[in-house]
Amino acid sequence: MDNYLLPEEDGLAIRSYGAWTAEKLFYLSRYLRIFSTSMRDKPFRALHYIDLFAGSGKCRGGPGGPVLLGSPLLALTAPQPFDKYLFIEQDPESFAALRTRCQASPRQVHVSVLPGDANALVHDIVQEINSVDRRFREGSWSSLNLAFLDPEGPADLPWATVEALAGINLMDLIIHYSEGGLNRLMSTCVGSTEENAVDRFFGTRQWRQVYEKPRHGHRSLLDLYKDGLTRLGYKQVRSVEEPLIRNKEKKAPLYRLIFASKHERGNEFWHAVTSRDVYGQRRLLEQTCGYGTFVL
Repeated sequence: MDNYLLPEEDGLAIRSYGAWTAEKLFYLSRYLRIFSTSMRDKPFRALHYIDLFAGSGKCRGGPGGPVLLGSPLLALTAPQPFDKYLFIEQDPESFAALRTRCQASPRQVHVSVLPGDANALVHDIVQEINSVDRRFREGSWSSLNLAFLDPEGPADLPWATVEALAGINLMDLIIHYSEGGLNRLMSTCVGSTEENAVDRFFGTRQWRQVYEKPRHGHRSLLDLYKDGLTRLGYKQVRSVEEPLIRNKEKKAPLYRLIFASKHERGNEFWHAVTSRDVYGQRRLLEQTCGYGTFVL
């Protein structure tokens, strides 16, 4: 039990992913630190962390690679606590492992680990947070929220789920946008006349027009996705600084992390997060924003 919250073997389920997984978790960890630390003493009644595809809580960075804390345990062990952690996992073995690991945390009373389909349960989460907000509507916003959306592939994250989360007033999003997965899906779905996984991912059939243009680039499809976020009310959608993670052997693009915020400070925080990559290449040693200076 002593090692359930540490990046090491503990006898419970651990999934193996590519070595590039460490990059994604690196950026998330840095954002969790800035987000939770800087907003802790601001006029928000509650800080919520939502992880719709939580996994088992630990993963392995490639065959024989090191054990890493997954996104839910990174949030749970962040220096500054959230008031509520909402984790969803559909796989029974991963769910059981995550629940056991969370029970080892001194913050366990603030954790809800839910089994099932995230795209169905997201509506319950939105309703729960909005009910809190309604009780404290006068005076100041009652909650500030961060959702990490890290599906296995684009088919697992329909636009309807992103749209549902936008029903929460103050919600930052970090979205795993799979270029590699989309490329494979689009090549088979573009000729379909019926609604398909890519239609549901973008929330529109307009991607087909972009895809069929001569010499189309993935940037145009990425812009289509981010335009949709803007229509949902996200004023801060990063168009330049979303990290592009590549397969190190093949040098092929795998995925990007898209950041979107409804809060004016969100962009400054994300800029601070992406100022240094996982290999230690730094553009800034410190990032100053409206809430202070952070050494990163």
